[in-house]
Amino acid sequence: MKKTIVKYPFLTRDVEVYEVESGHKIVLAHKDGGLVNVSSWVKTGSINEDDKINGISHFLEHLMFKGTHKHKAGDFDRILEGKGAIVNAATWKDYTFYYVTIPKGNNDENLYLAIDLHADMMTDPILPPEEIGAPFNLEDNNVTDKRERHVVIEEIRMRQDQPWSKVYNYTNDAMYKKHPYKRDVIGTPQIISQVSQETIMNYYKTFYAPNNITTIVVGDFDHDKVLDRIVKGFDFKGREKHFNKENEYDTPTDNTIYIENKACLTSGFMMFGYLGAPAKELKDTIMLDMLATILGDGASSRMYQNLIEKAKEPIFNMVGAEHYIFKDGSNFFLQANFIPEKKNEAIELIKAEVEKVKNEITENEFKKAKNKIKADFASDAETVSSIGETIGYYMTVCDDLSLAEEYLNEVEKIGIEDLKEAAKKYLNINNAVISTLIPQ
Repeated sequence: MKKTIVKYPFLTRDVEVYEVESGHKIVLAHKDGGLVNVSSWVKTGSINEDDKINGISHFLEHLMFKGTHKHKAGDFDRILEGKGAIVNAATWKDYTFYYVTIPKGNNDENLYLAIDLHADMMTDPILPPEEIGAPFNLEDNNVTDKRERHVVIEEIRMRQDQPWSKVYNYTNDAMYKKHPYKRDVIGTPQIISQVSQETIMNYYKTFYAPNNITTIVVGDFDHDKVLDRIVKGFDFKGREKHFNKENEYDTPTDNTIYIENKACLTSGFMMFGYLGAPAKELKDTIMLDMLATILGDGASSRMYQNLIEKAKEPIFNMVGAEHYIFKDGSNFFLQANFIPEKKNEAIELIKAEVEKVKNEITENEFKKAKNKIKADFASDAETVSSIGETIGYYMTVCDDLSLAEEYLNEVEKIGIEDLKEAAKKYLNINNAVISTLIPQ
């Protein structure tokens, strides 16, 4: 078994990373206290889907809780929540992860129980057809089945009714030409209504390979005993390794793409979308985080102050900026809720704010952004669950936990001129997708 040590900031003990012969990675992190977090991160999400199985990663996430050969559906939640645990999972573009946060119990008994149940769920799901629900025709209004297939379809339909989801999906689709990031993680009702149990199980067996999974335990525990328990519990029974396909990065559009859609609304919604740096390019992703803070993080941000607080006439109800970091390149978004009649003015005003930040960043804005970045990083080392999520991100999306060790040093190296250059590099209006959603 290969062992690596990482000096993780703010923790009192080095983080241990183990790689078993199967390729399964195990990370043990020390955090004083009575709570422990157990999670497994799988290198699969919409990045491994195509138009025929879009949404299968998220559907499988739901079905992983539906029983194994040892435990029937509902056992994991019932047993662990009976011990005071929080049990949940999430799917995104680059990963799917499952976690348990639980009081460790006397002599760590709850921790060991959580590891055993979690390992069983991750390595031996049976995906019972009676829990999935039979495939059906969406046009059939007489279907009364309430199995998981219908739960997921209802979740999709609820999101489809949300204005922000709509404008995000329009923007995201136009930002990519070929990359799988183009698709919505949650999928479509058409696919989920028809996908078979066999297809889902084959997807599980392919992508839930040992070398695609990292299991993380954070808390105060006996490292040797926990390591031994995980190695024994995660018996992949000879399952072969799987190496995910490397996707070619999409390049930004050469000319601004403008999209306008209409819906039953009373106000307008807008997004500017830009392709950014891959997750491994630590300095650039940090600078894009800082630019998002300066432009659109809260009431003190530049866009809020200039477009709402000090505006000569009311055009915007809300403005903001977000930066989503992915393995094959990040997304930088500017978003706004505005008065529909002022759509053209709203677009030009946001364009102007982006142009200004390329040439002028004040010392106060710079310090605020840098302090916020450092505070957020420190905050992510406060709880066992947030530490687990941060480690999972670096192990799964970046393939390199040592980037967490380098993070604060990289922040300190960044200067105002670096930020201006990053804005010029990534926030060129010719490379933007502008999407609006306005009333019918």
